[in-house]
Amino acid sequence: MTEIAQSPPGAGAPGKMIFTGALGIGQICSWGALYYAFPLIAEQIERETGWSRTSLYGAATAGLLVAAAASYPLGRAIDRGHGRAIMTGGSVLAGLVMLAWSQVSDLLGLYVIVGLLGVLQAATLYEAAFAVAARRFGAVGARDAIVAVTLWGGFASTVFIPLIQLMIDLWGWRGAVTALGVINLVVCAGLYGWAIRPERDLIRHAPAGAQAATGGAGVRQAMASPVFWSLTLAYTAHAAVFTAFTFHLYPLLLERGFATAAVIAAMAVIGPGQVGGRIAMTVFAGKAPMRVVGSWVVAGFALSLAMLVWLPPSFAGIVAVVALYSVSNGILTIVRGASIPEMVSRQDYGAIAGAMNTPAIVARALAPLGAAAMWSVDQSYDPVLVAMLVGAVVLMAGFWAAAGFARRPIS
Repeated sequence: MTEIAQSPPGAGAPGKMIFTGALGIGQICSWGALYYAFPLIAEQIERETGWSRTSLYGAATAGLLVAAAASYPLGRAIDRGHGRAIMTGGSVLAGLVMLAWSQVSDLLGLYVIVGLLGVLQAATLYEAAFAVAARRFGAVGARDAIVAVTLWGGFASTVFIPLIQLMIDLWGWRGAVTALGVINLVVCAGLYGWAIRPERDLIRHAPAGAQAATGGAGVRQAMASPVFWSLTLAYTAHAAVFTAFTFHLYPLLLERGFATAAVIAAMAVIGPGQVGGRIAMTVFAGKAPMRVVGSWVVAGFALSLAMLVWLPPSFAGIVAVVALYSVSNGILTIVRGASIPEMVSRQDYGAIAGAMNTPAIVARALAPLGAAAMWSVDQSYDPVLVAMLVGAVVLMAGFWAAAGFARRPIS
């Protein structure tokens, strides 16, 4: 049973702008510290310790596998009104874990630390933020909030990749990790704790027993639809490709002979490209159905990977690839968040998103290690690029199938 408040405080436009701004700035810092930092830090750890690349990316895999198990219960907990505790507490714990990371000196310790960070990603990144927004503004009203949060979050790579590189140059990787821990403790935890107010949620749930029943029934109903499974396949393929691309683009471009400054410059295009794509979507397709927007975007995503495989290595070519990839990926983030209420169900957003996201997190977990293992065979990224292109084709086929199944409007 769900209770809809008639006019909760903060439900109007000014409240939405403040809420999404605070949540968005927090997402810049959360993504920057918990996601984009790892490839740069891992590169430094590999040089310092001599640990193999496969061993290092195995730590990321272990963390994300644990996150997969946490995704569904965290989504249901946010549906019940615990978003503030989850996102604020997750940021506090992330800060403390990163401070501990700065003291790690053995591989087992690294696995424990990165494993814990994997769970905290599930508590603080987009899926949690989208579920909080859906509870605050309702599943339909959350579309604008999701767009706004992703516009902010799109700057994470642009801000943090050069910032982390600067920290490494100035303080070494241990000093950089310490600074990132402080950012989680102060900025992320502070913003989430201030902005997320359960008493201002548009949707307020009934007692805990009824909530549990509603969440389980909503997921079971969603799983009876082929749209759910087609989207799950598409988003799982996207998660694998996105993670392999993000974690390995830095060493991939170094392998192709680009200088570190050129690599950082190319990777810095990711943020503006994502934000530019999201702005373009709001201007030209702000009210278009997600199945239509997504059908075009997944084709662009696949094209960017095809260009990466077949274009000759040049700085201009790499920038073009990263730009198209970023525009497509930026819009796809919105599609992923908004497609659930538009194509699957308007009930139990967090629980359904958590169930759909579980295999995606498993794929995200296995992708860095799998790419590292492919690379280690001949110490070449060529087979990794082909595998990413195959994943992009699966994403395209899965989403097109979901779009075909989802022609009936959601009741």
